[in-house]
Amino acid sequence: MTITAADRELLDRPLVGLLTVPPGPERLPAPRPVWFETTPEGDLQLFSMADALKVRRLTAEPRASFVVVAPVDEPEGWVSVEADVTVHDDGAAELAHRLVGRYWADPDTEEHRELLATFADPANVRRIVLHPRRVTRGPAV
Repeated sequence: MTITAADRELLDRPLVGLLTVPPGPERLPAPRPVWFETTPEGDLQLFSMADALKVRRLTAEPRASFVVVAPVDEPEGWVSVEADVTVHDDGAAELAHRLVGRYWADPDTEEHRELLATFADPANVRRIVLHPRRVTRGPAV
């Protein structure tokens, strides 16, 4: 199953996705909001701090689900992805900077400059790539 051109119409917008990773013992799956982008190959990628729990869980069990929903003031539409996952040391800082441009209205605030400095160090961030195995979509997509 692949991401279609119609899926990309939703996914290529600066919407927040919900990532669900395998839960720990005695835990239920709990989606987390994330910034993301699609790749030319039809994958989805996002970044995370290297020491984040989701990075450890995805390294141990490399699978996740992901969903993006159209905003409330638009016709109903959503894309849901079940994916195999790879975690990469390379490309995370560049991805973080691209996503900052996509999601932050004003990256030139003191708070944002401090975060960007953290993202700039490749030792601090990881690139997470979701390779879709199954894609489902809602009515308006």
